[in-house]
Amino acid sequence: MKDLTHGSIVRHILAMSPPIMVGMVTIMICQLVDLYFVSELGDAAVAGVAAAGNAGFLVNALMQVLGVGTVALIAHAVGRKDRADANLIFNQSVALSVLFGLLTLAAGAALSRPYMRSIAADQATIGEGTTYLLWFMPALALQFATQVMGSALRATGIVRPVMMVQVLAVAINIALAPVLIVGWGTGHAFGVAGAGLASSIAVALGVLILFAYFRRVERYVAFDAAQWHPQPRHLKRILNVGLPAGGEFMMMFIFMGVVYFVLRDFGAAAQAGFGIGQRVLGLIQMPALSIALAAGPIAGQNFGAAKGARVKETFVKAVLITTLVSIGFMILAQFKPELLLAGFSNDQETMAIAFLFLRIISLNMVAQGLIFTCSSMFQGLGNTKPVLLSSATRVFTYSLPAIWLSTWPGFRMEYVWYLSIAATTLQAALSLWLLRREFRKRLAAPVTSEQAGSEPVAPSPRAPVATTAAE
Repeated sequence: MKDLTHGSIVRHILAMSPPIMVGMVTIMICQLVDLYFVSELGDAAVAGVAAAGNAGFLVNALMQVLGVGTVALIAHAVGRKDRADANLIFNQSVALSVLFGLLTLAAGAALSRPYMRSIAADQATIGEGTTYLLWFMPALALQFATQVMGSALRATGIVRPVMMVQVLAVAINIALAPVLIVGWGTGHAFGVAGAGLASSIAVALGVLILFAYFRRVERYVAFDAAQWHPQPRHLKRILNVGLPAGGEFMMMFIFMGVVYFVLRDFGAAAQAGFGIGQRVLGLIQMPALSIALAAGPIAGQNFGAAKGARVKETFVKAVLITTLVSIGFMILAQFKPELLLAGFSNDQETMAIAFLFLRIISLNMVAQGLIFTCSSMFQGLGNTKPVLLSSATRVFTYSLPAIWLSTWPGFRMEYVWYLSIAATTLQAALSLWLLRREFRKRLAAPVTSEQAGSEPVAPSPRAPVATTAAE
């Protein structure tokens, strides 16, 4: 366990964010490698895998419920020096991870084809996307266990072991991808099914390795089968924090679904170009996101320790760093997009769309970095309802106008990207306003069970609470 309530906040952020970023980037690289080999199968395969990947946002909504609730409550417990509560929350989250994993498998089997029919451009794309989803579902189901274990470690300030497991799992996935997708060395190509199978095998091995780490190395939180029996009061604590954060990913699922819906009349090349551009955009946003994710546990531990001034300082420092990083990658996307997009498709129409998408949407990066940071701070404070509100605002200010514009004669797909810039900027402004309001409400009084989602605790005499004068 690492105490984040003392020492330089910038040093804590810079120490935690690189391992978080490496883990996320390796996962994104894995997705890009899959997309690279799938591109050899044609536009329908690329569009199918990209569109099917949007279903990951739906599963990620459930993962966020677990991850955010686990990080926030364990971080608060660490800040209060309450190890027993940290272990209880961890084991209750483990029980939820099993339930959510089983639900994911059942939903994938029943709903993969109906989902693809609702968003795909043609029958070939529907078939490829459905096949990929069915083979990829075990990976999504197993990631709930990874999410809980990784979140528990991050809440205690430990990020390196998860990074190492993610890197190893991604290396396995990358090694398996060409073998299973295009038949390197075996002559038996499984196509998009191979892409999903490679991911599922890699995630399963990663879960086993992380489980072994907890059993042999981790000491602050540990598996305890006696605490796996559902305890409604503590499950409610996790869900109170996690459900709004999961709702944020549901909003993202709707957002992305609308994009695919309005693009389907442009054909598979348009959806494939968007899919490639979106994956690359996600990759260059990872540094800013990793900084924001590092800020969450720091804020959470300090909130639990009633150190309000350090919570605010965490936000300010994280925003400054994410802004600098976002500007750098935005400049790269504006002036050298070919460095980011080279090699993903030989189809000129597909790549032209990907170039156009990346150039326009990269203008969002500073605003998106601010959204990331505000969301992480809300998680650290143990109140994620404002995150859901700001995300819902973005969805409604984007989705309805986008669908309306798509009915215009002469509708062009870049209208969708420009509308996205306006909606994202509005969400960033709203998130900042909501966070300032939350600081005034929650950092001007002692932490209570209602605020922290935890058992009642007395304010620490060693750590006086900062007032709004620190703003």
